[in-house]
Amino acid sequence: MGCPRRLLLVSNSTLHGGGYLGHCQQHIQSFLGGKVKRVLFVPYALHDRDAYARTAREKFESLGYGLDSIHESCDPVEAVRKSEAIFIGGGNTFRLLKALYDNSLIQEIRKRVLEDGVPYMGSSAGTNVATVSINTTNDMPIVYPPSLKALGLVPFNINPHYLDPDDKSTHMGETREERIRQYHEEPNTPPVLGLREGAMLLVEGDKATLQGVTGARLFLRGKKPTEHEPGTDFSFLLIDSNLQKL
Repeated sequence: MGCPRRLLLVSNSTLHGGGYLGHCQQHIQSFLGGKVKRVLFVPYALHDRDAYARTAREKFESLGYGLDSIHESCDPVEAVRKSEAIFIGGGNTFRLLKALYDNSLIQEIRKRVLEDGVPYMGSSAGTNVATVSINTTNDMPIVYPPSLKALGLVPFNINPHYLDPDDKSTHMGETREERIRQYHEEPNTPPVLGLREGAMLLVEGDKATLQGVTGARLFLRGKKPTEHEPGTDFSFLLIDSNLQKL
């Protein structure tokens, strides 16, 4: 029997008017606590990994944590195996997932998080890859991972940076809600949690709680979407990924 999973899935790295991870730094400190001394950062979602690592290192050091970037390791698998906590940052989700597959990290990260109880934090693309698949990312497929199947740390999908329809907009493209509805037109598609910027999901074992300063919108296949405020208990999403049959 493994240790309980612990996840902090953040919609976005930067909230308008604030700095990098500024809107969630108290959540990060509460999540990692005092036992974690160093965080393993995965910068694969951006092209300039050195610059990305510098930004993340500066932030985490200001919070009292050391940070090692996995791209600086000669053995990424071993880096995951030795990690105290894992943080996967945002960027392009396709680029990120391809790099995770290319470096044979999918099963290693799953084991560390689901069996060993290593804390996992993701923001934006890092939140996308924590779910069943990256089918509900907002990103362009600039590269092709071998599969859209992701880490599967939770049995549903997330749409980070969720945007509500703007009735005053003259833009004629699909809204985010319409795109998620198109996804749910396909059979056996799991729930999708639309996390607005400023929102995050805390998962501790079999309990999931919406946190942050904004709400979320939940989409279940064949049902009308529902609105949820911070503090909402989403633990039921962890029980069964096929909730559309309920």
